[in-house]
Amino acid sequence: MERRVVITAASAITPIGHGKKQITENLLAGKSGIIPLREDALVNRFIHSRVYGTIDYPIEYDFKRSHRKTMGPVAYYACQAAKEVLEESGLPQDFITSGKLGVSFSSIHGSPTVQRDIYRIFFHAKDKAEYQNIGAVEYLKSMVHTTAVNITKMFGITGRVISSATACTTGSQAIGFGYETIKYGLQEAMLCGAADEYDTTTVAVFDNLLACSTAFNNEPHRTPRPFDKLRDGLVVGEGSGALMLEDYEFAKKRGARILGEVIGFACNNNGGDLILPNLAGITQTLKLGAENAKINPQDVDLISAHATATKMGDIIEAQAIGAVFGDNPYVIGLKSYIGHTMAACGAIETIMTLYMMEDGFIAPTINLEEIDERCAMIKHVQKVLSQPVKTAAIQNFAFGGVNTILLIRKLA
Repeated sequence: MERRVVITAASAITPIGHGKKQITENLLAGKSGIIPLREDALVNRFIHSRVYGTIDYPIEYDFKRSHRKTMGPVAYYACQAAKEVLEESGLPQDFITSGKLGVSFSSIHGSPTVQRDIYRIFFHAKDKAEYQNIGAVEYLKSMVHTTAVNITKMFGITGRVISSATACTTGSQAIGFGYETIKYGLQEAMLCGAADEYDTTTVAVFDNLLACSTAFNNEPHRTPRPFDKLRDGLVVGEGSGALMLEDYEFAKKRGARILGEVIGFACNNNGGDLILPNLAGITQTLKLGAENAKINPQDVDLISAHATATKMGDIIEAQAIGAVFGDNPYVIGLKSYIGHTMAACGAIETIMTLYMMEDGFIAPTINLEEIDERCAMIKHVQKVLSQPVKTAAIQNFAFGGVNTILLIRKLA
């Protein structure tokens, strides 16, 4: 028997704030979290894009030293969001450690900050003694599943661990795989999400592919510009998002506050080019998502588009949305506020969508001043709308041809 899956807690650390209050206020105010790139002696002098979605406010961590020693910056973000979600969920400690709660969490490539230190020793060590400065702890900080296992360690979680690392679909897969794990009876609950830390090497990769925004280096708040005629590429960002998913009957029985229900998930691959967006592949994913959710595509009220503000990506996505959903749902690009938070984007954008559903508004795509006519077949949002949202879709696509869609619904 398939089980219903609900969301009972959520928390995010983003370039526009930490937690629901700050994030919601800044969505309503149309505030950008994009600021100038920090100076970096390693690669900055070669990078053309000089903007970044940055967490430039302090975060108070109270982690024990025994936990901190295996954590790089990305694990700090992940564990803080997870801690807040566990507290908000109200799950008792005996359940958390019972094996009935699992973790589905990851990042793109662990901690690049720690990896840099490792490579610096590799390439510049003068003798064996210096090489021995690299120990198991450095690996635990930098490995791709560092977020998931540091969460299990810190909170004593003994259920299954999923740590998918598929670039920009990492966060949405984390939620989707967690949803399927509960739906098919393998766990009662799953702590899901993703994180990525500040990293200029990621900027360098996209910059070298001519995919980064460069035209607004002197006015960071004016980029990225999803679906806009003047868009010139993505802006890399950092952050973390975590959600608690639970079996509906279990959540209802314990009196949990329910933020929304996950009603569908789909993931497929383009089966071809690993970089360029593919209209047929994305369109198929969106169709599969609606089928999995057992809804008519016309029932979707709001779409949080992947919308990275690349030239071709936005056009292909708009065409796919138009083909599957028509011009019925409102479409927004939340990366216009925070940049592309890489692994974390699916988790953060799902959480922001939940906040809008809960409070009855739709945040606009900021910097969308003149809609590109090639993206005009869908219903864009250019100002805050006081609008109830019952059913929403969150779309994310990644290098490697990986496509995902999550569908969530507000319970009456």
